[in-house]
Amino acid sequence: MLRPLVIATAICGTLDILFAVLLTLWRGREPAAMLRFVASGPFPPATDWGAAGSVLGLAVHFTLMGIMIAAFLYAARNYPVILDQPFMAGLAFAAVTYVAMNLVVVPLRFPKAWPPTPLGVSTQMFAHAFLVALPTVLVARRFLRPA
Repeated sequence: MLRPLVIATAICGTLDILFAVLLTLWRGREPAAMLRFVASGPFPPATDWGAAGSVLGLAVHFTLMGIMIAAFLYAARNYPVILDQPFMAGLAFAAVTYVAMNLVVVPLRFPKAWPPTPLGVSTQMFAHAFLVALPTVLVARRFLRPA
């Protein structure tokens, strides 16, 4: 199960962070500062750590992505029927990851981030559905379904 985890994490983590960088630039902000903000979730002083804080933010991002993907792969491995309906599995995974990150994790650490804006909801749902869930389901189907 390590190979699909690594592949899906690399694909989804890269797509998602590139989207975050594009959104950050669109808003006129610095990608390095966005990455330090990500790192400040588990490491609050990271916003003052310069390049090291940005690298840590990238590591935090890929770690969280790996955890979410591992949970899906675990479920798909133990309940292979999940992979029989990839569209529904993707929608469910997108909804679960959106709720986990944006209604639990982020508000617990950053209370001012609540409530999310309509633009925030739509961009996050897009990212969770098409940049995370869809590639994860496709990788899972490729590696976890019997030949």
